[in-house]
Order: sequence, then structure tokens, then C-alpha cells
Amino acid sequence: MANDDQSLIRQTLAGNQAAFGELVDRYQGRLFATVYRLIGHTEDSRDVVQEAFINAYEALDRFQGDAQFFTWLYRIAVNAAISLRRKRRPAGFSGQGGDLADRADESDGHRPGDALERAERVGLVQEALLALAPEFRTVLVLRELEGLKYERIAEILDVPIGTVRSRIHRARLDLRDIIAGMPAAGPEWNHD
Repeated sequence: MANDDQSLIRQTLAGNQAAFGELVDRYQGRLFATVYRLIGHTEDSRDVVQEAFINAYEALDRFQGDAQFFTWLYRIAVNAAISLRRKRRPAGFSGQGGDLADRADESDGHRPGDALERAERVGLVQEALLALAPEFRTVLVLRELEGLKYERIAEILDVPIGTVRSRIHRARLDLRDIIAGMPAAGPEWNHD
């Protein structure tokens, strides 16, 4: 796909805007999912993804091709998401499940209450993620939710792999502590 991306980039630089549209179609879903997990709000996530594609389009002539286009685009989007989160730091826990919990599929429970219980857990995890410092939330989302390898995360964030490893370790510890301290977290969350 990387060669195909390079071809679409060359076509875009030659004036074919439809080629960039193909890149948008290819990556917008994954990009939105990552940004949403970082921000936790649908409209803000859409805005950040749109901003990332606009910034990528405007800077496409400066894309060196050292990294894959996907990695370069993720770096733009993740940085924009981090900037937005810093501007809108949460004051504390709202006690609400939040936007992510509202989207939990209610049809996957096997008994009454399963869907509600799942939505509550998803909401707790999302709240806890949003309570993490941006640099810890970012690596945790990219590793645990997006399934990216340490090397790819280091490339996206432009940090050494050792930094990625230590941030992930710290993020996991902080996330566990945050969830354990949440009033809605039951005893099953308080494992050592």
C-alpha cells in the first residue's frame, strides 16, 4: 500500500485532487478512531481529523517519503488531538459515561443488563483515558487500542523507542490507579 500511497501523492502534487480523496477514504476511518480515543468527543474528533487532512494536503509537497504517508498523517493528527486536549483539560470526572459509552452496542449482551454493564465499563475506561496526561494517553491508545508496534509509535510521535516503552508502562500504571479510584468502579477493577 505504501507504493500505492506514493503514486497517489505524486498524482495529487500533479494536480489530481481525486487522488488525495483516495488517501482520505483510505485512512479517515482509522484516523478518526484513534483521534476519538484520544479526545473522547465525536465532533471534536471529526474536526481534528479534517484539520489533519487539510494540513497534510497543504504540506504534501514537503512530505519527504522517509516515513510512510500513514505514519506522517497520524503524526499530524495525534499532535492536533494532543493540542486540543491540552486546551480543554478535564476538570475531573463527570460521573457520566461520556460520548464513547453512548455508542456502546446494546445488542451484544446475552442477558438483560449486559449491554448496560458493558456501556458503563466502556465509559469508565474512556473517562480514565481522558484523565491521563496526553503523552501517556496517546501511547496507550496507539498501542492497546490501535495495536501499533512500538517502532511505529516511536515513528509517529518522533520519540525514541525507549520513551515509548516507558510511557506505555507509566500509562498502564496510571490508568489502573485512576480506574481503581473512580467511585463507579467495582471491586473487579481493583486488581493488583
